[in-house]
Amino acid sequence: MSYTLYGIKACDTMKKARTWLDEQGVTYAFHDYKASAIDRESLTRWCAEHGWETVLNRAGTTFRKLDDAQKADLNQAKAIELMLAAPSMIKRPVLDLGGKTLVGFKPDLYAAALK
Repeated sequence: MSYTLYGIKACDTMKKARTWLDEQGVTYAFHDYKASAIDRESLTRWCAEHGWETVLNRAGTTFRKLDDAQKADLNQAKAIELMLAAPSMIKRPVLDLGGKTLVGFKPDLYAAALK
């Protein structure tokens, strides 16, 4: 099975997820969406699976720096446009397991999904 871990290289949560995967001997490809962007299809699929409210990182500085007009009346289409324009607004990491994805990093959820 091939897995892909999506995120930003310098993110602390990403480092924890990568370290955990490495320690478990899990082979994965890393996709840095700050360096290599992210496609609309992936974002749409993640939003359909988890809800855009989960995928959009509203706690990060990039989102908090937006003006009120950009934050107003958020819906899935607007959230996807924001995340395409600034991938650092995507919650990290996203682990693509093939048939499903995990958003965020929790060791117990990773362990359960990968056993």
